[in-house]
Amino acid sequence: MFPAKNLKRNLIKFFQQPGYGIRVLGKRLKAVFFYRLKPDFAPLPEALTLFLTHNCNLRCKMCGQWGDAGVTKNKSIKESTMDFEKVKKIIDNVANFKPNITLFGGEPLLHKNIIDIVSYIKIKKMHCLMITNAYLLEEYADDLIETGIDEINISIDGPRNVHDSIRGIEGLFDKISAGIKKITYGRDGPKPLINLQTTITKFNYDKLPDMLEVAKDLGADSITFHNLIYLTHKDIKKTKKEYPFLKPEDWEGFVMEPEIDPGKLIDSLSEINAMKKKYDFMINVYPNFNKEEIRKYYTEKEWFPESYKGKCQSPWICSYIFPDGSLHPCLNFGYSLGNVIEEDFKEVWNGKKARKFRELLKKEGRFSVCRRCTEIFRY
Repeated sequence: MFPAKNLKRNLIKFFQQPGYGIRVLGKRLKAVFFYRLKPDFAPLPEALTLFLTHNCNLRCKMCGQWGDAGVTKNKSIKESTMDFEKVKKIIDNVANFKPNITLFGGEPLLHKNIIDIVSYIKIKKMHCLMITNAYLLEEYADDLIETGIDEINISIDGPRNVHDSIRGIEGLFDKISAGIKKITYGRDGPKPLINLQTTITKFNYDKLPDMLEVAKDLGADSITFHNLIYLTHKDIKKTKKEYPFLKPEDWEGFVMEPEIDPGKLIDSLSEINAMKKKYDFMINVYPNFNKEEIRKYYTEKEWFPESYKGKCQSPWICSYIFPDGSLHPCLNFGYSLGNVIEEDFKEVWNGKKARKFRELLKKEGRFSVCRRCTEIFRY
């Protein structure tokens, strides 16, 4: 659960937030013990992602939810947003073991009670991170600083023209830049940390080095370049045939041809690596592949790197709660462990359905659709 390739990145994060790092280390070691010796059970999770809303105000081309191949736009969703009182009930239910809370969506800043939600999490003394496209960040910047939120991860795909083209709105780059600067130049202290997240796609892979100056100008604390998640219909069909109860249909949003020239991408990443010493913020590529691994990742669809174990351990560490209150072991499986609004979180987390899933996953290591999931490279 501590991949060697992630060690440097994790150590830097540890020293950025030592108290948080110590808590994570303790919980991660406990999860290792359970995974090895009691594999169908798990300790109470280190991290909990609250999927506050399915709604989003952008239509980013590569998004698995609302993008060109996105699955959410073709769904009829009964409960698209979680009511604030239900959010509070969940937070109260988990506050005694203090998981790290990630607020996600859709777009979490579309939730009308977003500031109240963050404030409530911080009152309960839990670490809080938000993942946002930052379209509304300028409007909420002062209030977010006031809440004491710990980190904000912001999706940004390139310099002005590149970002606006991918996100589909002219002027968006300038709008989110104003919001980011309102925080980075207005915060009194190191928090919230501003982490830029750049997904590598066919639209930007030859322009990635330009993002370092963007990050510097915005006053960001880190930038991470994420290798593209992509799948084939074959991967999904195989999982559906073998384990139909997992309901892997949401992975359909990631079926695409990457259309990335590995040689040019390697050149871009090599240039970034050569420039690192010029900047005082953290610069990461995730997963952290070598040159040969990059070539194979984008050209061999059934390949998996030998430098990673290839065994998903996320369901011993992380949990995902959707707007209807259903608890999932994975963000892109329809398989629900139960409803944590109607039932106690601890009962659902190690209930019959959860133990069934972990036992199967421990046996298989991973499913076909998991081949390029970020979580399989994280732990």
